[in-house]
Amino acid sequence: MSPESRVVPPPRLSAQIRSQALQTQIMDLILDEGLDVGDALPTESELSAVLGVGRNTVRESLKVLQALGVIEIRHGFGMFVAPNNFTALTDGLAFRGRLSLRHRGGEAMELIDVRQALESGLIGSAIDLMTRERLKDLRNTMEAMEAAASAGSPLAELDAEFHRRLYAPLDNDLLINLMDVFWKVYRQIHDALGSGPVDLGEQVSDHWAIFEAVAAGDKALASERLQRHFDGIRQKLTDVLSR
Repeated sequence: MSPESRVVPPPRLSAQIRSQALQTQIMDLILDEGLDVGDALPTESELSAVLGVGRNTVRESLKVLQALGVIEIRHGFGMFVAPNNFTALTDGLAFRGRLSLRHRGGEAMELIDVRQALESGLIGSAIDLMTRERLKDLRNTMEAMEAAASAGSPLAELDAEFHRRLYAPLDNDLLINLMDVFWKVYRQIHDALGSGPVDLGEQVSDHWAIFEAVAAGDKALASERLQRHFDGIRQKLTDVLSR
């Protein structure tokens, strides 16, 4: 038997790999054609002809891209490049975080680590760009948070608003969207834990401490207090998981 006859042919690509490759081709086509948010994609038949695959195969890849928030399919109208949509990312991270609660919450902790690093690392830049008007907005949020706490009302939305306004000076929509993703994920994990009542007074005090450091323009202190704030969240998660 010759060496050539003993060569084992390479395995065929799995269906998953072929599907991922097709999804990449469709995204490349969107970019190569110069399509932007809201622009119509070619029809399934046109994509099938261009990409050299069957319509059913194209349709399955388009469904995945829709789930990923790359395109949106409007039945009866066609397919379009989707606007920014972080729903898929939120749902995926929330699922992984909640699933990790069965195994000591490793991924839930990692999500807190990422948000902590993001916020404490960028607070100095936010302070550099903080205007009197934005600082006033931040104080107004704190005063609303304090009033809500005094009334025994939940602080979740005001808490999220505080962090959005804290980094609003950076004028970075992606950052704000990512912070909202982490916030929604954390809320889902918190609800899944059923960790009992929250100390509203302590929550307000923590945020006032951050505000005061920002108002004073003390970058190091603001970063330290943000680190401490997330250390508290991490400890609460540890306490609940150890019960």
